[in-house]
Amino acid sequence: MNSDQIGFAVVGTGMIAGVHARAIGEVEGAELVAVVSRSAERGAAFAAKHGARMVVDSVEALNPREDVQVVAVTTPSGGHLDPALAAVSAGRHVVVEKPLEVTVARVDRMLAAAAEAGVHIMPIFQQRFSAGAQAAKAAVDAGRFGRMTLASCYVKWYRDANYYAGSPWKGTQAMDGGGALMNQGIHGVDLLQWLAGLPTEVSARTTRRLHQSIEVEDTAAANLWFPDGALGTIEASTAAWPGWSMRVELCGEKGSVRLEDGVITAWEFAEAQPGDAAILGGAAELGSGASDPSGISIEGHVRQIRAMVAAIRSDQAPEISGPEGRSAVALIEAIYRSAAAGGAPTTVG
Repeated sequence: MNSDQIGFAVVGTGMIAGVHARAIGEVEGAELVAVVSRSAERGAAFAAKHGARMVVDSVEALNPREDVQVVAVTTPSGGHLDPALAAVSAGRHVVVEKPLEVTVARVDRMLAAAAEAGVHIMPIFQQRFSAGAQAAKAAVDAGRFGRMTLASCYVKWYRDANYYAGSPWKGTQAMDGGGALMNQGIHGVDLLQWLAGLPTEVSARTTRRLHQSIEVEDTAAANLWFPDGALGTIEASTAAWPGWSMRVELCGEKGSVRLEDGVITAWEFAEAQPGDAAILGGAAELGSGASDPSGISIEGHVRQIRAMVAAIRSDQAPEISGPEGRSAVALIEAIYRSAAAGGAPTTVG
């Protein structure tokens, strides 16, 4: 391996592991060195497909390697903590597919270990890297909305029964950590709190409308209270056929924006600025998982892997840090607490 390259290992061989491997291959200065798989057969097939040089059966088996600086964890959500801790203990940076983990307590263990070891944790929230999301964030930071009045997100997606039956961990409390919110809706939840800030209080209900065989919700709705007085809502489902674009809406006293799958579909401000018209429309450059999880593009992951490489070389925190990834889990956990209490208002911690 070229000494200028940042070496990656991918933990897991499923669909999202393939997205990570392909993204690593597209980033200049990054190289896929190893695959970690408990199945030698699956690991060998994955390595051959994606050009990795070796297969090992545990993260600890990477310890003698000096050519692996980053470990990408793509196991089921409730299995993120152990490989992340093993990587961190060896002084390696970690990329973790969303969510960081399925509870705030487990996330905090991961972040504490990384802080002690002096390494970076970067959660995958690729939707932040769309052109539309970047434009919306710039408008928020510039104060173009004035006082925010409403900030909401809607992830009305569809998954058929085979989606859950084909992967026994999906839809389970232990390994999925939740359903339509923790697995699918978390993309919109993260975007919303990144743009509008973290709500201080929520009131929510969850239910199973279609997928009765799973342990967790396939439909959820929550009311939000933000610290500045703005209100909002979150809706998420995997029972909304055929699956619509993920939508985030920001409305304020001086302007309103609607973002759908990373594309700005409404952009109206009381005080127009040069370039406003060019922001509207465009292609959904990161793809959409509305009706098929394989519908996402690797482009968002490419942008995040590139950001991690840049962070390591500059010895700076990555563009999305571990503590930022905690916020989405904390908000969803509060929604679940409220739903378990019959919709009682619950603080976000």
